[in-house]
Amino acid sequence: MLALGAIIVGLVLLVWSADRFVEGAASTAAHLGLPPLLIGMLVIGFGTSAPELMVSALAASQGNPGLALGNAYGSNIANIGLIVGLVALITPLMVNSQVIRQELPLLGVATLVSLWCLHDGDISRGDGVLMLGLLALYLIYSVLRARRQDDDTLAVDVESHAAAHAMSLKRGLFWTLVGLLLLIASSRLLVWGAVSIAQALGVSDLVIGLTVVAIGTSLPELASSLVAVRKGEHDLVLGNVVGSNFFNTLAVVGLAGVIHPIDVDAVVVTRDWPVMAGLTLALLVFGIGWRGRQGRINRLEGAALLATFIAYTTWLVVTVLV
Repeated sequence: MLALGAIIVGLVLLVWSADRFVEGAASTAAHLGLPPLLIGMLVIGFGTSAPELMVSALAASQGNPGLALGNAYGSNIANIGLIVGLVALITPLMVNSQVIRQELPLLGVATLVSLWCLHDGDISRGDGVLMLGLLALYLIYSVLRARRQDDDTLAVDVESHAAAHAMSLKRGLFWTLVGLLLLIASSRLLVWGAVSIAQALGVSDLVIGLTVVAIGTSLPELASSLVAVRKGEHDLVLGNVVGSNFFNTLAVVGLAGVIHPIDVDAVVVTRDWPVMAGLTLALLVFGIGWRGRQGRINRLEGAALLATFIAYTTWLVVTVLV
């Protein structure tokens, strides 16, 4: 019961602190003169991945690398299947941003790189360094692109979002710091509770990471996406998910691998990665469009994404119970 309470309290605090951290970091970045496009893809995308980064880094440092890997891949699956699927059911999502259409193939490449790192049965420190190196190249590319495409529709959505959540530089710095500290504290609480329950039930920390922890750490993305779609900021919803998945795939797994090499269960390659890759491919096809069709995710496609997430999660639960 104590471990279950730690998970509940940890998740609630994690969601709240992540929201404060993202708002503070985005406001601070705006005051420092960062282009809106850069804030949308990097600051907000990275900020909403902060829970996954904290939880996975802590899990790896404490000798629970399976929890770290499950958290990252499970969050990617939840971001596309649960969040994009649910939001598209509420309101079909139009992809107007040229930047997002450019980002989707890059996310596909990052997903393929992750398979290459997984195929030999472990994610070594060398694999982690490779992922972090690719992330660094992506950051450089994003900075250069933001200077050229500051009129993209994603930038417009970010400016609208920033205007609705305006705060002073001092207040932005305060919430960035407080949010970060609370993220660390809530992550420690969540990891302790998750590992304790996994040990008590005889369930692998990989499965706990793929389900409870992954869904919990994806709640900030869900909350921000629901707010954005109510305001008609469709590109911000997709930019949030694409940016978050990019950081989960490269930064979260890469950092965890550098901290502690991860032994990869064969089931990750045969079960979890294919689901993540399939959802990523579907998002790419729907988002880019084809044969003159504008990129969009309609209610039918959203239902397909959500159904895939529900089926996958049910599969995991049934596997554990059996």
